Amino acid sequence: MSRSDPTDAQAPDLARTLATLGARYDADPCFPRDSMAALVDHGHHRRFAPRALGGQANAQPRALLDALREVGRGDLSVGRLFEGHVNALALFDWYAGPDQLEWLASELDRGAWFGVWATEPVPGVAIVDGADGPALTGSKHFASGAGGIDYAIVTARPASGHRPIVVIPANDPDRTDLSGWRVRGMRASSSGRYDCSGYPAGPSHILGAPGDYDREPRFTAGAWRFLAVQLGGIEGLLIEVRRALSDTARGDPVQRARFADAVAATRTAYLWVREAAGRAAREDADAPVFVQMSRGIVERAALDVMEAAARLLGTRSAFDGERADKIIRDLSLYLRQAGPDYARDQAALGWLDRDVWGDGDRLW
Repeated sequence: MSRSDPTDAQAPDLARTLATLGARYDADPCFPRDSMAALVDHGHHRRFAPRALGGQANAQPRALLDALREVGRGDLSVGRLFEGHVNALALFDWYAGPDQLEWLASELDRGAWFGVWATEPVPGVAIVDGADGPALTGSKHFASGAGGIDYAIVTARPASGHRPIVVIPANDPDRTDLSGWRVRGMRASSSGRYDCSGYPAGPSHILGAPGDYDREPRFTAGAWRFLAVQLGGIEGLLIEVRRALSDTARGDPVQRARFADAVAATRTAYLWVREAAGRAAREDADAPVFVQMSRGIVERAALDVMEAAARLLGTRSAFDGERADKIIRDLSLYLRQAGPDYARDQAALGWLDRDVWGDGDRLW
């Protein structure tokens, strides 16, 4: 194995490219256009388009799992943006009408990137009566890719009933505020605030029916996608530890045992996420509970591997410019995806009721 490359010599070319570009964007945060162009060059931009357009949306979970892991291994910020794109394409696959699919095809042909924004500051985004029909008012925050991606699917609060999802432009610099995105990790994800006010919210701009975004098991089980990106980051960190480990550490049985624990944690997370992806794709009734349990498994694996990296690499793991430092900072923030404790609690309630894993070999 080479110990001179910034990533493992056997890592995919895309991951190496994203790692190299990611270091640049981490040092000078901005929307990672060159990294997104690399995804286009590797065919990831359209690969998971709606099935009606010849893509693999909601049809090839293993292929998507591997793609998300690959991008996450290279750069977690880009992985976050890519996951938002494939999430948006999945929503188009499920809920878009023929005219909306035709429009989507033309936008993908010109290289447009999409995202999904649901998080918002009080009072949130609402639908109001505008001069030319229904329109949005309010802002989204933690809006990944704000000002950089082309379109976002946003949740909105109607006057009554379930919330619909609305497709809006997402690249207006005058509506974008990234001043608050002052973070140690995930810097290039550009997760700022975006003003949605005034955008039309008529029937042609709404995907599906009100409440479709929150439909189960799709809503909760869809979390497997960001778990796959996080898993890629864990794998990338393990690769870097293996590459950078000193000969002294390699000769120390205590350090080898620590490295073995990191390998076991990483592969355990992989097995859970792989199973979660399949169950989500099949829309199993228990898929949400399974994915919620997988969130805790991935978080625990990430924390364990980050600690192992710090102990195995020593102070090198904290130096600016070191790849291990960047991955640890990115993972530390990405793991703070909303509601981990609630997700674990809901998973525990499910397992207290029944063995959710099942497969004919139940625990009880």
